Amino acid sequence: MSAYLDTRVSLYSGRLWRDAELDALVSVPDGAMAATLVAHGLPQLVAGYDRPEGAQHDPRSLEQRIIARILDETQVLIRPLAGEARAFLAFWTARFEISNVKTLLRSKMSGERPAAALARLTPMGPFARLDNQALAHAEDVGELLRRLEAGPYADIVRHARRAFEQSHDPFSLDAALDRSYYEGLVLRAHPLETELGAPFRSLMSSLIDRINLVWLLRYRFNYKLPPAQVYYLLVGSRYGLGGARLRELAALDSTQAVLAALPAPWQAQLAGVADIPGAFARMEDLAAAQARRVLRSNAPGVARSFAYLILRERDLRAVRAVLRGRHLGLAEADIRTALRRAANEDF
Repeated sequence: MSAYLDTRVSLYSGRLWRDAELDALVSVPDGAMAATLVAHGLPQLVAGYDRPEGAQHDPRSLEQRIIARILDETQVLIRPLAGEARAFLAFWTARFEISNVKTLLRSKMSGERPAAALARLTPMGPFARLDNQALAHAEDVGELLRRLEAGPYADIVRHARRAFEQSHDPFSLDAALDRSYYEGLVLRAHPLETELGAPFRSLMSSLIDRINLVWLLRYRFNYKLPPAQVYYLLVGSRYGLGGARLRELAALDSTQAVLAALPAPWQAQLAGVADIPGAFARMEDLAAAQARRVLRSNAPGVARSFAYLILRERDLRAVRAVLRGRHLGLAEADIRTALRRAANEDF
């Protein structure tokens, strides 16, 4: 297993884009775009630039095609795995299915026709765990939540349903789903941290700490939520920013006060950051640098696989930003601005 996985991860790592290659993609002539994408192993993204005569149109959105690529590569990487390692990497893909759950819930709230909602869902391929047809035809939000609570994501949905019943607020529902998903990821990571050691734990720590800090700042100062509600919506953590620290930070009254109250190493890493997007961008860059270190190291194959998937997703978000910008006819300078932003956003 180890030899196969290490070899596969090493081969896949050659698909990652260098910064200079992403920058050059902004200026590639339309006629050369298809060849450029194919050369980088992304033939499914060429729609709109080159469709050979007689070829069928791909009905999936750009985002759906990118996620399909991530799922395909994940399927290859988990092939030799079993037990907790396989369960963890499979659950990493469940983020996309939780996004489908959100789409179904919003569709039901707005009274959208089931067929319209189904067309917007991301196909999960071998990772699919939900019967989307049955869910889309639920009578109302209550029935949809009950069906979900009887399915594979029962623990995630249960907390979200309680939050929704208290407020009937779509934001609370989305936030509760996100929190419960990441707490499920932390739970699945715990036994692997002991087995795989510091490299794997460092990836989880950078992920969960970043999520918690950025959510805390957004919920507290963009959405003006009270400290207790902010703390409730954060992911339970045993990493750099633990529960007691997060509770203290949530009680502060400004972004700068929160940043100034972080542990000294964090303050050094976030020096010069003035706002929430800046904090997220800096932490995302630091997390990417850590993932590259793990990928290039002799860490266990599962840790290197996770590092690769983190970096691959970040790359494909950036490619998506370039392609969208070009389709919209944006100036190259504006696309480069969007490129920087896309490399630091949630999928």
